[in-house]
Amino acid sequence: MRAARPTFGAFNQGGVPTIACFNKAATPLGVDFDALIAAMQAFVDQYVMPVWGTPAKLVKSKGYVKGAWAVVFLDNADQPGALAYHDLTPDGLPQSKVFVKTTLDNHDLVSVSASHELVEMLVDPAINIMTTGPDPKIMYAYESADPVEQLSFKVNGIPMTDFVYPAYFEVFHKAGSVRFDQMKKVNKPFQILSGGYQIVFKNGKWSQIFASVSKKKRFGREDRRGHRSEQRLRAARNRLRRADKKKIARLERRI
Repeated sequence: MRAARPTFGAFNQGGVPTIACFNKAATPLGVDFDALIAAMQAFVDQYVMPVWGTPAKLVKSKGYVKGAWAVVFLDNADQPGALAYHDLTPDGLPQSKVFVKTTLDNHDLVSVSASHELVEMLVDPAINIMTTGPDPKIMYAYESADPVEQLSFKVNGIPMTDFVYPAYFEVFHKAGSVRFDQMKKVNKPFQILSGGYQIVFKNGKWSQIFASVSKKKRFGREDRRGHRSEQRLRAARNRLRRADKKKIARLERRI
């Protein structure tokens, strides 16, 4: 019997990835696309990379670029061809999807959503890192923006997401002893702010921990298709799928 061919979110940890950013959304972003990419590049260079050691070069493109990671802007999961983008680039490299209309319908900013996806992709590109934490029976996903979701600060005048620092996932730190997030709102390891949540693995299942009832209700109303929380389930089973360029093109021609 032939062994099943594995599909990995492969990346060269010693290199600097190029990330192709392209917009397939018909919905206005609410921000100039070139300015957004420039702000995201500054976000990586000035804030994320010095803390996490994850440099990247963002480039504007019209579609996938050979050998590059990707950030794809789509209207929503119902857009023709949207689900055919799957989890990885056609080369099997990491990608993030930003659902513009879904984001705006949730009364959130596209720039904050895009930077959220970007920093989480840089910190855990294969969507498979987790760690122990305050509860010894739980494994905590290395999602660097979820615990501080809904907080943002401006880079080049454009709002970018807050994100946690490596110390956040180190349970031995005392409260207030080190910096736990960019905006200095987190006081101790594994603290979840009121607008955030944490993905956890317990009793053989993935689920979420919420800091507030309102966030839990809001989360339950959101369209989570195509989100990293879904992808993490597939990554655990080695079922991440590559984007199907032919299917995307065929479905988009129907528009």
